[in-house]
Amino acid sequence: MVDTMAPLPSFIRWARMTKRSAHPAGLPAAGDEAVLDAPDNRLSPALVAAARGEYDTAAALLAATRAAAAWENHDRYVRHLAAFARSRPEWFEAWCTTAPRDPGALLVGAQLAVDRAWPSPARAELLREVSPLITAAARADDRDPVPWRIALDHARGSRAGHRYVEELWEAAVRRAPHHHGCHVAALRYLAASWHGAHGECLDFADRAAQDAPADSFVQALPARAAFGYLTDGCGPQVPRARLEAAADSAVALSARFPADDPWSAGIRNKLLYVLVRLERWQDARAQLALIGPYATSFPWDRCSDDPLGHFLRLRAHLLSPLPQPLPAGPAAWSGALLGKHGGHVRAVDH
Repeated sequence: MVDTMAPLPSFIRWARMTKRSAHPAGLPAAGDEAVLDAPDNRLSPALVAAARGEYDTAAALLAATRAAAAWENHDRYVRHLAAFARSRPEWFEAWCTTAPRDPGALLVGAQLAVDRAWPSPARAELLREVSPLITAAARADDRDPVPWRIALDHARGSRAGHRYVEELWEAAVRRAPHHHGCHVAALRYLAASWHGAHGECLDFADRAAQDAPADSFVQALPARAAFGYLTDGCGPQVPRARLEAAADSAVALSARFPADDPWSAGIRNKLLYVLVRLERWQDARAQLALIGPYATSFPWDRCSDDPLGHFLRLRAHLLSPLPQPLPAGPAAWSGALLGKHGGHVRAVDH
């Protein structure tokens, strides 16, 4: 594997709600429905069963993705199931009572514990108490990289040292060299630990993308790093060409996936934000056509307390003729659409 480590201190060397809103042919209408954070057709039955208090479908889903080593889907399903358990815990509590050593239950439990601790002002202290749950999840299936992704998120929230995070990273990529979730967790740790080091974040993301297969979500990591720069307003200026190249890589990746795909929508919604900030209107409209009805909370919850409404307003603007002339210039217009004030949106959290 190509070394994805950038030349910085040690660690950095590695690298269901629905709303309705004249549109061009092939693009969604401003009045078309949009769904926020929609599950796919494998996750939906598990969530429906969980709403009835049943855990068997969720357990079978995670067992199947684990057996197939489908780690990207495995990770997504764990996140969604943990989010559901946070508001509807009965089915998950029954699962843990009946099968306390089930690797899926241990993994969802570790994710759920991190999610519950994250919003607290005492996050670092609370997260230290979660460590045994992550260790148990990792021991339940030594092949699974997802516990190590959770551990990387945990390390960021608990302000762990770089040497320890290096060990976590090495364990993660040993299990799945191109796991997108682990790479995002590592990028977030880097951004949090060296605030403003956006050039180094892009270096890490570029090298990881160069090493990844053409259809890997890691190809979108440079756009994720560009998003971090565009929403931070701190640190040295990044050349426009680097941001354009990051967006180009994500556009190429997006084209490899089918339209109206709920999982690819996660990449496409973030890319849409970057394209609007770069004032690439034609490319932004093309991504809207690929996104279809599938809005995602992130990144729009960084702009508004109503992420679906914000997405719909942005979509309506992009599908309408642009105001001529733009009274404050296109940069100010794109900033207003995205809820940007003085170069900042709400800080990216867990």
